[in-house]
Amino acid sequence: MHDPHSAPPTPHAYEDSAHLTYPWLPRAPKAAAPRRRPSGPALGRHSDIRILRSAYKWLRRVAAATALGYFTLFLVLSAYAPGFMTLRVDGGLSAGLLLGACQLPVTLAAIAVYEWRARRAVDPLSERLRRQAELAARR
Repeated sequence: MHDPHSAPPTPHAYEDSAHLTYPWLPRAPKAAAPRRRPSGPALGRHSDIRILRSAYKWLRRVAAATALGYFTLFLVLSAYAPGFMTLRVDGGLSAGLLLGACQLPVTLAAIAVYEWRARRAVDPLSERLRRQAELAARR
């Protein structure tokens, strides 16, 4: 039994024992550690990240516009120019079938341009930012 003349238990001791007895009760918040200021310059400049983002946007837009633009052109020609799509090309092949067969090479060309441009412009910039992040993490 608790002696009314003794000192009350410390709040931390009470909360820890209360948590063991009533596990659904929230634990007392711990005192936050003081935040340290970074010792070196900030990780990457905002302009580097902005340049990387814009290069990646260009990459996505050109690849998507190429593949989807060709497919949309094919659909529009199929709907509004049936006379053109049924024209016979060399060897009895129709223009619509030839344009449909060209869909795969156009898509593969869009992928190839995407990869080439990524290796040339986006990957070096992202690698440089990654190295800066690793150096900052080691500090």
